[in-house]
Amino acid sequence: QVRLPESGAGLVHSAGSLRLSCAASGRPLGSVPLGWLRQAPGKAREFVAATAWSAGRINYADSVRGRFIISRDNAENTVSLQMNSLKPGDTAVYYCAARTKVGISIRAYEYEYWGQGTQVTVSS
Repeated sequence: QVRLPESGAGLVHSAGSLRLSCAASGRPLGSVPLGWLRQAPGKAREFVAATAWSAGRINYADSVRGRFIISRDNAENTVSLQMNSLKPGDTAVYYCAARTKVGISIRAYEYEYWGQGTQVTVSS
């Protein structure tokens, strides 16, 4: 069983920063893509960012590109999300996720393993 516990939940003011982390454990994930997705109240879960095993292969949602930075430590099997210039619209539960197929996906249903989620709240 794969476990993806997230950490870094918080409440910040608009324009503030937060860093989320996820330490994968359990079944070895090898070179699988790892990503962050989020779900705001009343909305569908949406893609935020993902990284393949190679650090050069990264994708961001348009809404966060230029503000968020995803990074991965393959030796430690961790993935982090540095969130800068946060906006109230970024308020959501953020999930760490992994998929066992090759390639980054922006579709939530293509991720097979999920963390429990961590709350990020941005006040105006």
